Amino acid sequence: QLQLAESGGGLVQPGGSLRLSCAASERILNNFAIGWFRQAPGKGREGVSCISSSDGSLYYAESVKGRFTISRDNAKNAVYLEMNSLKPEDTGVYYCGRALCSSHGPIMAGSWGWGTQVTVSS
Repeated sequence: QLQLAESGGGLVQPGGSLRLSCAASERILNNFAIGWFRQAPGKGREGVSCISSSDGSLYYAESVKGRFTISRDNAKNAVYLEMNSLKPEDTGVYYCGRALCSSHGPIMAGSWGWGTQVTVSS
């Protein structure tokens, strides 16, 4: 399995919360970092967050620091993105995938999936 599956998106009011899930195989979670990316309407994809497989190091884009939390649950073969204090500018399609975590953000190293739509609007 090279493609991961995102879920958990939806419509939420500004200030609300959502938790996105990324389902992956045990092999992928044990051996690869996982990144979350998003694409806002009319814009390119950007790296949002990343969690390594080795030392658990984390990365957050400046725009989401303090509001988003990435975590992994190896028992459930999943990586989560907890999003709080959501803003309209967080609207977009969110993707997860195998990634290279760098100090400048995650770099997709796998295949893009369908993504999950997040809409923040009143």
